[in-house]
Amino acid sequence: MNSELYLTFLIAAIGLTLMPGPDNLFVLSESILRGSKRGVSLSAGLASGVLVHTSLAASGLALLLQARAWAFNGLMIIGGLYLLYIAYGTYREKAKEITIEGSKSLGPQPSFWRSYRKGFLMNVLNPKVTVFFLALLPQFVDQQADWSAFAQMFSMGLSFMLQAFLIFSTIAFLAGRLAAYLNSPAFQTFSRWFQITILLLLAIGLFSSAWLN
Repeated sequence: MNSELYLTFLIAAIGLTLMPGPDNLFVLSESILRGSKRGVSLSAGLASGVLVHTSLAASGLALLLQARAWAFNGLMIIGGLYLLYIAYGTYREKAKEITIEGSKSLGPQPSFWRSYRKGFLMNVLNPKVTVFFLALLPQFVDQQADWSAFAQMFSMGLSFMLQAFLIFSTIAFLAGRLAAYLNSPAFQTFSRWFQITILLLLAIGLFSSAWLN
């Protein structure tokens, strides 16, 4: 696999993971309410779910790549349009304010595996994640590499999982400090436009790949 292509993928993955979304905001709020152990176990579950979506996406993409080039190119165009749709939704989205309610009635702390299972199911049962990986992975496949397309995409999924776990776990440990920072209007504005920029670049990459093929 091309090292420059992989590095580009990793930068995009880290940038997308850092952006405030349902997963990392849930880890943040639960860590503040229940402690970093709860946040880390949720992080492990959320990150593990990535491999399920990667396997589903990579299997279908690899088959298309082997069978019909025009179908694969068509999927890349659809994926690019989907990324543009997400970018537009991000532009239209109102700022998320993180509010933490009192913790008097939280009850007993869930076990590690119970929290892990909750995070895993949250990720696996979200079909938007599979669609996102269908749009993300194709442009980083090196068709000249010795690795199969499936192996390349699965390795990217594994890398995405590892960096997501590290970032989510860091959020869990720094939750108390991060809440006020993430509510800053300046950060909200920067975060929105940074995410839009990454999504637009990924979409352009998909359109370019489809055009060149």
